[in-house]
Amino acid sequence: MEIGKSEFKEKMDRNLNQIKMEIYDKCSLNISDFKAEPESKEYNACQFQLNGLNIRSRNAKITPKKIGQFVTFWERNGNGLIEPFNENDRIDFYTVNVRNENEFGQFVFPKSVLIKQGIISTEKKEGKRGFRVYPKWDNVKNKQAERTQKWQLKYFYVISSSTDLQKVDDLYNRK
Repeated sequence: MEIGKSEFKEKMDRNLNQIKMEIYDKCSLNISDFKAEPESKEYNACQFQLNGLNIRSRNAKITPKKIGQFVTFWERNGNGLIEPFNENDRIDFYTVNVRNENEFGQFVFPKSVLIKQGIISTEKKEGKRGFRVYPKWDNVKNKQAERTQKWQLKYFYVISSSTDLQKVDDLYNRK
């Protein structure tokens, strides 16, 4: 069942609400089965379906001493321990919303890319419980951050009055 505007505003934070109104609605991307994830509340963690695609979403946080923004990427297992997401989890895309004083954007990472980058766990390698994202407005200072930003920007778009909606559509049609 699709979420109505008033119900969505009650449940969602301002970033995802703005993305819904300015991007998803214009691209005919409909949110359904929305669930907040209370354990990662400080990242406004949630999961939902977007035209039938399984989405996990977080807001990244600016940290005081490092360039980029940090985001968590874990869930609690049956024993109550936190663990990275796994290749067998029902996730099609992991979205990370980033904002600073003047800029706003979203990363739309396909599961396959996060597996390739070692962020999602596989049988052969444990993934990560959190990682740093580098929006296009971040001026990275070291080689590792440059390499990371380079691959991440393939899955990023800026949210503004001139957002490239075709790019958004293309991002959500990759797997």
